[in-house]
Amino acid sequence: MREEVIKGLKVFKEKFGDKGDIRAYFAPGRVNLIGEHTDYNGGHVFPCALTIGTYGIARRREDDKLRFYSLNFEEAGVIESSVRNLKKEERDQWANYPKGVIWALLEEGHEIAYGFDVVFYGTIPNGSGLSSSASLEVLTGLICGDLFHIPMDGIQNALIGQKAENEFIGVNCGIMDQFAIAMGKKERGIFLDTGDLSYSYVPVVLEDAKIVIMNTNKKRGLGDSKYNERRSECEMALAELQTVVDVTSLGELSESQFERYKSSIQDPVREKRARHAVYENQRTIKAVQALNNHDLEAFGRLMIESHKSLRDDYEVTGMELDTIVEEALKQEGVIGARMTGAGFGGCGIAIVKTDQVTHFIHHVGKAYQEKVGYDADFYVVEIGGGPKRIDV
Repeated sequence: MREEVIKGLKVFKEKFGDKGDIRAYFAPGRVNLIGEHTDYNGGHVFPCALTIGTYGIARRREDDKLRFYSLNFEEAGVIESSVRNLKKEERDQWANYPKGVIWALLEEGHEIAYGFDVVFYGTIPNGSGLSSSASLEVLTGLICGDLFHIPMDGIQNALIGQKAENEFIGVNCGIMDQFAIAMGKKERGIFLDTGDLSYSYVPVVLEDAKIVIMNTNKKRGLGDSKYNERRSECEMALAELQTVVDVTSLGELSESQFERYKSSIQDPVREKRARHAVYENQRTIKAVQALNNHDLEAFGRLMIESHKSLRDDYEVTGMELDTIVEEALKQEGVIGARMTGAGFGGCGIAIVKTDQVTHFIHHVGKAYQEKVGYDADFYVVEIGGGPKRIDV
């Protein structure tokens, strides 16, 4: 972490000078252990924050100008905007995310009279599905809260990030990504009911196993994926179910209730989408029970079922994710594996016995390259804490 801050500080001083009160911040990335595409369906999710994430080096200005620079998109140069003129601009690329957060804070009635200079540096691979954009949003919320004395807890920061994503960026995401990042806790998963935002921290005790992220390197952007289409299909299925059962979300249904009332859904595709949302929610509840019972094997089986449902009922996997998960499940020492994130590319996740990790990465990587034609990347990750200011 120290190394990343030093690197960011050096670049900040080169771009924006070394005068004034320069501050450093960090927000983690996240991975969802189980509970996919349930967050906008009023169900449960079980994500955790990671030790990789996004760093920000910032200094308040005395005018209303905003200057953004990212070490991950150096070719874009310094992107300028103003607190008084915040609009989503195609040319501003990645900088639309922090702009969206400032816009959302202003929309919520917070006072931001000045701008700031900031250098961002992310250790999360872009487009991997580990929430680099949500990490950037939560980080920007933290920076604004600190620089402009805005009282804001983690949940409020998460909601500001979601508002920015929904209303400024135009992606109809649920709350999970921002919540997991803003509320992360070391060595704990977050069991979150997205219906009412009640949550609990659950120890993730892996003992002699590791979490391995498998990046397919198939890039995906949520905005131009079929994410919004899936959400719409679920909303339509819910409306049809509501003609025969009194529920406000798919997450309120048990498996047996769904089977009893599913004939009210007029389209077989919508029925499949709703089935995934209902069954995945129940899988997530069972997975957390398994962890609380120290039954990692049961947790792994539920991960595998989750992937099959995302492949067959929700249809968000694709050849790359299916290949990497199939190859992972062939290896010795694998407790469970599944796609994670929105799908259509991005990452898979596996829980692998520690003494088999090297073998696992080599063999899955080799098989994936042979079948897909390009390399996957692998990261052995740890569950980390939430966002914070770092002393410099």
